[in-house]
Amino acid sequence: MSLQNPVFIPGPTNIPESLRKACDMPTIDHRSPLFGEILNPARDGVRKILKSADADIFIFPSTGTGGWETALTNTLSPGDTVLAARNGMFSHRWIDMCQRHGLKVEIVETAWGEGLPAERYADILKRDKSHSIKAVLATHNETATGVRSDIAAVRRALDDAGHPAILFVDGVSSIASMDFRFDEWGVDVAVAGSQKGFMLPAGLAIVGFSEKAMAATKTATLPRTFFDVHDMALSYEKSAYPYTPAVGLLNGLNQACGMLLAEGLDSVFARHHRIAEGVRAAVAAWGLKLCAATPDVYSDTVSAIRTPEGFNATDIVTHAAQTYGVAFGVGLGEVAGEVFRIGHLGSLTDVMTLSGIATAEMCMADLGLDIELGSGVAAAQDYYRAHPPVTRKAAA
Repeated sequence: MSLQNPVFIPGPTNIPESLRKACDMPTIDHRSPLFGEILNPARDGVRKILKSADADIFIFPSTGTGGWETALTNTLSPGDTVLAARNGMFSHRWIDMCQRHGLKVEIVETAWGEGLPAERYADILKRDKSHSIKAVLATHNETATGVRSDIAAVRRALDDAGHPAILFVDGVSSIASMDFRFDEWGVDVAVAGSQKGFMLPAGLAIVGFSEKAMAATKTATLPRTFFDVHDMALSYEKSAYPYTPAVGLLNGLNQACGMLLAEGLDSVFARHHRIAEGVRAAVAAWGLKLCAATPDVYSDTVSAIRTPEGFNATDIVTHAAQTYGVAFGVGLGEVAGEVFRIGHLGSLTDVMTLSGIATAEMCMADLGLDIELGSGVAAAQDYYRAHPPVTRKAAA
């Protein structure tokens, strides 16, 4: 694998040089006031990116999976019921975690490639007159299938039913890349990770808790130690951690938030949409289809591309790595071997993306697929030329 080529996996993403240097810092005393100058603005920056006025932000040395566990163990008790749709590998894994923690999961089986079934959620919640469902799980962007779901519709389902369940949202591959509205959507716990839209190495679980979620922590009895938000909150009052923090990553997170906010969130989201549209134009030019069933659920951070029946899509990923030193994402779970994935999030430009499209074309042609070299590249070029980048001034 060439270290000079950008990666096109949906995380970890390419790391800007300035953020790499921010993480590569000398050791400091994490119990000194200097650490607070890193921690506090990092938490404030995350809150702004979540579009929240007062969410409690917790940052654990972990990954998005640790963020899931933080959400569950701090707000729920053994035997509680949660509602979740299974429409991809990562919603499946969150369901599996719930079951391992002794929670009852009402699963809404959903075709991989479809978004969350908000109408089916609404019916189930309206029928739950005893309010036995304590939480609703929602994966905003299903990374395995390249599907974005409507979180506002899930919130409406809860509100229309007058249901008090708390709303958990997995935003690992959407937050800091696609529009996310913590307060407006009534999210109670949002989960992110450092290695996607924040453009950092893996190693931080980033979670936001609403006031309602924090209230739930007072009665929750699932065991937790490392991920206890109360321990973390008490330490935050002293600008500290209950254990040794990942100081370099936190410094990187502080800088990443600054970069994103300086670019302007609307410009960040527009950049991701523009790059994604170029990839989608290339896919159409190849005569292939996305795993995402309809345009309203297309993800702006990852495209899962279906290959012809009988062709092993994983061969494209293997060939790209071995022959051209470029990384694409393999298909996962039910779509393993049926799709390959192009990640287009984080630190990425149209010029970088064109190199990934060109590599995918070469791989498919090398492997015998009926792909005309240059077709996808030309389609993406046409889109990028017709849709110039949106600057912060233009976005405002």
